[in-house]
Amino acid sequence: MAEINLFLIFLGSIAFDLLIGDPRFLIHPVQIVGFYIKKISDYLINNFGENKRILFWGGFFIAISSIGISFSLGKLIELSYVLSRNHFFSGLLIFFGLSSCIATKGLISSVKEIVELLESKEIYDQNERIIKDRVQRIVSRDVSSSSKKHLLRSSTESLTENSVDGIFGPLFWIFIGIVFMKFSVFLPGPLSLGFSYKAISTLDSMIGYKYDYFRYLGFFSAKIEDFFTFLPSRLVLMSLPLVSSKVNEYGSIIKKSYLDGKRYDSPNAGISEAIFAYISDIKLGGESKYNNEIIEKPIINPTGDDCTEGKINLICQLILKLQFLWIIIFVLIYFIISRLI
Repeated sequence: MAEINLFLIFLGSIAFDLLIGDPRFLIHPVQIVGFYIKKISDYLINNFGENKRILFWGGFFIAISSIGISFSLGKLIELSYVLSRNHFFSGLLIFFGLSSCIATKGLISSVKEIVELLESKEIYDQNERIIKDRVQRIVSRDVSSSSKKHLLRSSTESLTENSVDGIFGPLFWIFIGIVFMKFSVFLPGPLSLGFSYKAISTLDSMIGYKYDYFRYLGFFSAKIEDFFTFLPSRLVLMSLPLVSSKVNEYGSIIKKSYLDGKRYDSPNAGISEAIFAYISDIKLGGESKYNNEIIEKPIINPTGDDCTEGKINLICQLILKLQFLWIIIFVLIYFIISRLI
């Protein structure tokens, strides 16, 4: 019964995220783990910035401790819920905890707001600096000198890449946790895996870079994120065409997306950007500025159109459709497993 209730809580948390998003009256778990990561990272950089070995093993400690704390907190709440026979307060913690792991409404709303401001010429001319600040919040590149066209591309690339990190990756690992707990309450569960994945994603976004100190400090964080996002990104690659108008081009789109995407340094970001680019027929990649250095990213879908408000709205619709498809698949898999056990 507890496992069934956990699955229903999971479905409810997805609906809550879609309708409400992250409640402002609650401290988000990412804020807590982000504070922890920043404090230790700043200490290591300020005191041992020239010592590559200390940065390397310090980064290992940051990664393992952040993930371990997140996992342990989630597991403690799960055990409290199951062993107390579905205690209401523990169930509420799981509900809000799972919802905080999924960022559908927050991601889509932030990008749509930016795009609406960019597409309005009058507003853009008056508030260019404010708009650039908003774009900077969702991307790691430097957009202070970016053109309007580049800001649209940056927002689109952030949306397509973060759809995996912020939506489909957490959904995948939370569901794996629910399946695990059907076999034993002491296996990793939905909240422990959900919190762990968010910690992994936060580590990568904060220190998982390949320049300066972060080349050593963030090495383990980047590799761990690559590993845990590998399957979700490829499941998005395989399933996204099914909810698009190009399902009849299924094989060719997947092949082109995979070939373009694997040219990226990240084994996952390029894949997720490419499948959205080919289905929405846009061109991604090109020059971007990182830490005062111009990086030339491989071009994805060279014959595609430039990013526009209409194209980004289409991508947002695809994300919502794909999330609905995944929920249907999760329900079917869950009840098949339930019948077999």
